[in-house]
Amino acid sequence: MVWAHSVSYDLINWIHLNNAIEPSEPYDINSCWSGSATILPDGKPVIMYTGITDNKHQVQNLAMPRNLSDMFLREWVKHSQNPVITPPSGVEVDNFRDPSTAWQGRDGKWRVIMGAQNGDEGKAILYQSEDFVNWEVDPNPFYATDNTGVCECPDFFPVSINGTNGVDTSVQNPSVRHVMKTGYQRRAHDYYFVGKYLSDQDIFVADTNFTGTSLDLRYDYGKFYASKSFFDYAKNRRILWGWVNESDSAQDDIEKGWAGVQSIPRQVWLDNKSGKQLIQWPIEEVEKLRGKKININGEKLGSGSILEVSGISASQADIEVVFELPEVGSAESLDVSGVDPQLLCSEEYVSRSGIIGPFGLSALASEDLREQTAVFFRIYKSSNKYIGLMCSDQSRSSLRKDLDKTTYGTFFDVDPNVKRISLRSLIDHSIIESFGEGGRVCITSRVYPSIAIGKEAHLYVFNNGTQSVLISNLNAWSMKKAEIGHQESIRFSM
Repeated sequence: MVWAHSVSYDLINWIHLNNAIEPSEPYDINSCWSGSATILPDGKPVIMYTGITDNKHQVQNLAMPRNLSDMFLREWVKHSQNPVITPPSGVEVDNFRDPSTAWQGRDGKWRVIMGAQNGDEGKAILYQSEDFVNWEVDPNPFYATDNTGVCECPDFFPVSINGTNGVDTSVQNPSVRHVMKTGYQRRAHDYYFVGKYLSDQDIFVADTNFTGTSLDLRYDYGKFYASKSFFDYAKNRRILWGWVNESDSAQDDIEKGWAGVQSIPRQVWLDNKSGKQLIQWPIEEVEKLRGKKININGEKLGSGSILEVSGISASQADIEVVFELPEVGSAESLDVSGVDPQLLCSEEYVSRSGIIGPFGLSALASEDLREQTAVFFRIYKSSNKYIGLMCSDQSRSSLRKDLDKTTYGTFFDVDPNVKRISLRSLIDHSIIESFGEGGRVCITSRVYPSIAIGKEAHLYVFNNGTQSVLISNLNAWSMKKAEIGHQESIRFSM
């Protein structure tokens, strides 16, 4: 494994450069794994990454740019004192990896966390350094969970309690809360916890503990893992993106010559209304790819209705729709305690009628609907509140049999006074990224239609509930391809 290197002016169109870090020394000869970059006070970036040593131990190493005057930082030099961190006691030597972006405390010391495992316990280990080279371990885990296995790609960052702007990773003041994110390899999901960082004690106190149930917050309830965030100084925002792996076979990967994609970068901020969860939204730059637009307003969808969104390229599209609901008091009752929303989505499939819902989008659909990926909502009455169920149903996404067609889903709270639910989906041939309720719930899917390809792909809005819903507003765009270049194009443009 190597560190590939690409550069972009807008995070959408990219130029591939030569690899930045490759295995070459005893401390990384068997692989250069994940890590993070940190900008030091003098403006110099430094990468800390995990190396797999000649004896298969996992250690942490540093790399710095060779030439700071090169605006693309094309060459990186490994530090002479590598490895700078080796596995401490109480940590498995082959499960100690993925250093985070570092933050600087009020005492001037740098802090960094990395994922680790000891038996079934997963934990994030905290280290401190005055010079970013010599590091001391904190004897107490920064964050730990039982029966989860290794924590991967941990991330720790502040979020403002006011507004959508991001803040630098080192900010510590009363105007921010903190987010601890970890990926659990056994589950292949990224979970996050909002809480308070007691910087004088280097302790993070989460609002909630990990339960291993649907109550746990996740960035994305579909295929989205090993995510990383960073602070964008130019636009004062925190940006998140994740790895979206394949759902077809290894042989398919070999024939394609590639496997896995990065999600569209997302801006992430604290939901200031609740203060308890994050909101994610595609960065504004993705709108540069928008082409032909169509609009639908005030269209009533009665029970069993289906409406084609025509006039755009359905295989590559950006669609935003706001649904106006009937009186939610008519919703069917559901006791959600102990209910797994993902299993519920598998049972409450798109054609099974409820009272309010299912309603939503059928993406990458064939004209006869034998192939379709349905992203939809259902509304329930639960004890003293109303609950929404958002699903992404891949069960009929392709006529092919050799695919993972897992259906994804999650619950969210519904305000009965608002009576509107929004959905935005970015559709790109084999990937659908969906953002429900303004980005409070997100589901990413990989699908491989065999009929609904290119011009044979269709996009529909539907309602299979017994109660009518109204398309209050729908905007959809054909999307152009992002430009992907190589190092030679940089030389040509310089």
